[in-house]
Amino acid sequence: MTEAAVDTAAESRDAFTRGWIVPGIIGAAMMMQTLSATVLSNALPTLARVMHEDPLRLNLAISMYILAAAIFLPVSGWAADKFGAKRVFLTATILYALASAACGFANNLTQLVAARFVQGIAGAMMLPVGRLVLLRTTPKAELVGAMSVLTMPALLGPVIGPLLGGAIVTFADWRWIFFMNLPIAAVGSVLIQRYVPNVAEQDAPPIDLIGIVLTGVGLAALIFGFENLGRAFLPPLAVAGLFGFGLACLVAYGVYSRSNPHAILDLSLFRLQTFTASVVGGGFMRLAMGAMPFMLAMLLQIGFGMSAFQAGAMTFISAAGALVMKTAAPPILRRFGFRRVLCVNAVITGVSFLAYALFKADTPHYVIMLILLVGGFFRSLQFTSLNGLSYAEIEQHQMSRASTMSSMAQQLTQSIGIGLAATLLHVFMVSHHQTHMTVDTISPAFLVIGGLTFLSLIFYVRLPDNAGDDMNGRVRS
Repeated sequence: MTEAAVDTAAESRDAFTRGWIVPGIIGAAMMMQTLSATVLSNALPTLARVMHEDPLRLNLAISMYILAAAIFLPVSGWAADKFGAKRVFLTATILYALASAACGFANNLTQLVAARFVQGIAGAMMLPVGRLVLLRTTPKAELVGAMSVLTMPALLGPVIGPLLGGAIVTFADWRWIFFMNLPIAAVGSVLIQRYVPNVAEQDAPPIDLIGIVLTGVGLAALIFGFENLGRAFLPPLAVAGLFGFGLACLVAYGVYSRSNPHAILDLSLFRLQTFTASVVGGGFMRLAMGAMPFMLAMLLQIGFGMSAFQAGAMTFISAAGALVMKTAAPPILRRFGFRRVLCVNAVITGVSFLAYALFKADTPHYVIMLILLVGGFFRSLQFTSLNGLSYAEIEQHQMSRASTMSSMAQQLTQSIGIGLAATLLHVFMVSHHQTHMTVDTISPAFLVIGGLTFLSLIFYVRLPDNAGDDMNGRVRS
């Protein structure tokens, strides 16, 4: 074999590792997170009965995870630069597994929430740092394809999560919801050590402790505010105080960051139109995505009286549609471009969310599953597009901060979605003078959440037609 042939074969192996194996490993770590989230959402009504808690109060286990992730996400980019992305990614994967085991051994809501908080810390490091490895080792022209591969195993969580979670809480002990993460983490740790490239430490700036405190406290106050909005757990004045204090901290950070070149969050990224469209515009879609699993579980189990297993069997089809779309997303983006795909797809996805409000107990199951399948299919295309567009104008030295900012915004909007969903359910329950949730109190919430997704169009329509073309290899005629 000639030297040129050897070089070509080596390049092919490197391209395969870079484009398939590494994204697949990182996606498997993400799968643990999506698996836990979807399984737990579907199991909440059952867990509420086991722990003798109100179902709406049980969503604290979800909100606390997102709270921890939002607080510690700003540190992830700095930690990756300081200690090396591979080392941080591997450590976070192991910590996530240990926290999952602690969740499984919890005997009450307090213990579960505490373990979920630790799990959220690990998740805060795992997702953005894993994505950072990909960003620093993949050429921009290959990034959309690599992102699609990365999200394939991550989507297996929503595919099998509702069905698996329903089966566990219906036929077995709920604790296996968390124990099933352990073998995934064990295999993943071995593969990370073997295949994930050791992205070298960067020249990390001094850690911004003031910025961490301001952003962490501010986000925590806002998330707890949304968690208690419209409920009787805290007096209205205390909830208003949480919102005011949280906003004050974030405004103070905005002022402080202007004079600090090493600020933990780089707000200048929002000067880039593609980044703003992806993070802020996409936030309205992610808000709905944070709310939908929780709301569907309430509708199908409490509203329609299905078991957790039956509800899981219904909703897993949505993520199955999302998984199918992943192979089709890159050629669609090359053909039509980011702007057109995002605009048209936002309308289709928003309408699918609104359609959930039409579900009734006597609606044929095949109709519900068809709508969930179509919604999952186009929703997956939207998120693939948003994830790729985020980095269209990002330079290499900005990658860690862009990954951190994007991940933090996603966690915050998902938390707002969950808190808003719980609030809407409570408000509609009170307005109907009911003490328990019914179809009539759950269905209107889908209209509100679904309607919010259309606000994303404000950001998409202003994009230039060639936005992100270098990310997807689009050739304009």
